[in-house]
Amino acid sequence: MDSPLDVKLSAALGSRTAAAIEKGLGLATVGDLLSHYPRRYALRGELTALTQLSVDENVTIVAEVLGVRERPMRAKHGSILEVTISDGTEILTLTFFNQAWRAKELHAGVRGIFAGKVGDYRGTVQLAHPDYQLFETDDAASDEQARKWAELPIPIYPATATVASWKLQKAMEVVLDTLPPLDDPVPGAVRAERKLMSYSRALELIHRPQKDSDWGAARKALRFQEAFVLQAALLEQRAILRQQSATARAPKPGGFLERFDAQIPFTLTGDQQKVGQDIASDIATSSPMNRLVQGEVGSGKTLVALRAMLAVADSGGQSALLAPTEVLAGQHLRSIAKTLGPDLSAAIRPTLITGQLPVADRRKASLAAVSGTAQIVVGTHALMSETVEFFDLGLVVVDEQHRFGVEQREALRRKGAVPPHVLVLTATPIPRTVAMTVFGDLDVSTIAELPAGRVPIESFVVPLAEKPGWGSRVWERLSEELAKGRQGFVVCPAIDSAAIEPGLPAPDAAPAPGRPATGAPVLANVTDTLAELRANPLFAGRRIEGLHGRLPSEEKDGLMRAFAAGEIDVLVATTVIEVGVDVPNASTMVILDADRFGVSQLHQLRGRVGRGGVPGLCLMVTNAEQDTIARERVEAVASTLDGFELAQKDLELRQEGDVLGSTQSGGRSSLRLLRVAKDGELISEARAIAQSILASDPQLRQHPTLRTALARRLDETSRDFLAKN
Repeated sequence: MDSPLDVKLSAALGSRTAAAIEKGLGLATVGDLLSHYPRRYALRGELTALTQLSVDENVTIVAEVLGVRERPMRAKHGSILEVTISDGTEILTLTFFNQAWRAKELHAGVRGIFAGKVGDYRGTVQLAHPDYQLFETDDAASDEQARKWAELPIPIYPATATVASWKLQKAMEVVLDTLPPLDDPVPGAVRAERKLMSYSRALELIHRPQKDSDWGAARKALRFQEAFVLQAALLEQRAILRQQSATARAPKPGGFLERFDAQIPFTLTGDQQKVGQDIASDIATSSPMNRLVQGEVGSGKTLVALRAMLAVADSGGQSALLAPTEVLAGQHLRSIAKTLGPDLSAAIRPTLITGQLPVADRRKASLAAVSGTAQIVVGTHALMSETVEFFDLGLVVVDEQHRFGVEQREALRRKGAVPPHVLVLTATPIPRTVAMTVFGDLDVSTIAELPAGRVPIESFVVPLAEKPGWGSRVWERLSEELAKGRQGFVVCPAIDSAAIEPGLPAPDAAPAPGRPATGAPVLANVTDTLAELRANPLFAGRRIEGLHGRLPSEEKDGLMRAFAAGEIDVLVATTVIEVGVDVPNASTMVILDADRFGVSQLHQLRGRVGRGGVPGLCLMVTNAEQDTIARERVEAVASTLDGFELAQKDLELRQEGDVLGSTQSGGRSSLRLLRVAKDGELISEARAIAQSILASDPQLRQHPTLRTALARRLDETSRDFLAKN
């Protein structure tokens, strides 16, 4: 029997109302609607008097309509409906654009509750397109209802221009009035221990609270249920993955891995050794490894991955290393060949496959992959091409996993005759709660320890808003580093004045240092900055080049080779150099319009310097004002080198995105009440309880309601995401 939550809204509300809600908010079933929780509540003490209105404040007001006036717009076709309301003391205007029909219900004398955001039009406060609920017209009923509305918490829902909050409230009431009692996916014993109300009661009180404490208790129950079902889903998927069969990959005596370990001129860090042992244990079994390795910039994740590739090669298998850019793929290949040395390279034959390889070279590389002669294949998205096949794909390594979509990773995994082992690398540290929630179906390892000999990087904010004269000092400081025989990066958020780096906001930042601000602000870009530095006497005789994603592959590769060889003094680039680029002699990183980048991006960029014995210097230039979130991001990065601390700060600043991948698949955000930034302890407790239940009842035969909840939680798209992540 279908659950009442799976009933279509059209059956519960009628086709017209249901169509509007589904079109406006994407809610198709009763369960979808009931999980569309209020974003806040207007409590008795929050009903705002008109004398207390502040611009940009969300207010809820009980008032009476005094009059209505319609007038034509001056500059556009259409009309404005102006409604004058009063709370008995002050008067306020409501405005509606091209909605003259509202005059029929908002006539003089009618009373109601009005909710919206206070705006300022020519010095007069007003509410534009507010939500409202009108009271009954009978005077006695009106007074009684007014008192009732003033005393009860009033749910305010996330709404749209076509589906107002009060319409959603009415829809909730219709559904709740006919909803039968619901089974609870959280076992009764768990609810009792945690003092949680039932699922049905929680839904009733979150949408129709009688007092302030009702919705708080309801949220507590629903938040735990959300964490519990989510963790059960992730743990179940993890178990399913482990039931698949893979080929065990173990190193052999005197093989590639043993020879490699004997020749490396340094000792692995403790973290590298531990994570390496975890990976070795995983791939030596007949269950496919699915492990995420997160580590600080320069912590040696790639070395750990290379040792795993050599163990796979010892068993006759191949490894595919997927990199997000051609620059990084080319560097990975050169780094692997150099680290292996000539003898091992000749035996392993690391091979590069990218989309911009000449046809003859790509055909040759593809032949090496399909014949098995290349036991390590490095590439970009081109590895997923139908023309690329492998002889015996045993390990897939995904570098910088956040750069790839689900389908791309899955396309590569499917190239194995049997499921290959999967190793996901990220240099963007992930807070523990995010790792548990987003990667709960993977084993997570952390490399926090940096190799010996690393010199700490000094980081400074250059605040042009308060210190405009400091701009010239940035270039002086860079020239001083060059005079010591070192090299530097200058990073810009755009290629030229018309090409903003993808994912960055529209330009409204300061000009680059040394360039006066004239007219509209200019976003720092590679083209202008390159010309400026070449014309600056401080850099006379220096070779300064530009690097960005629009350049041909061969030119990008050539520039990186020249920079690594010390033939280029300053590389002016976009974030194409954000990850993986390793030039030990580079000491200085100048980031222009630093407030245009996220916390993790800034941390990654800073990690491009200080990679050898040369001290690192990072100058983050910003025109963001003090006490803004943009400025806070920059200052947070400058204040610490701890990527894990920054990851937590980043999460708090920007909040989490979709957990089960719907941002990639086009669905709605999968989190309702749960917030990984602050619910870490709850998530951990829910995971432990879910783990205990699944351990004793893997098929959930004794927990059919949880089984049903998992099926609903993991719709087809989300389940595909988990299987492919």
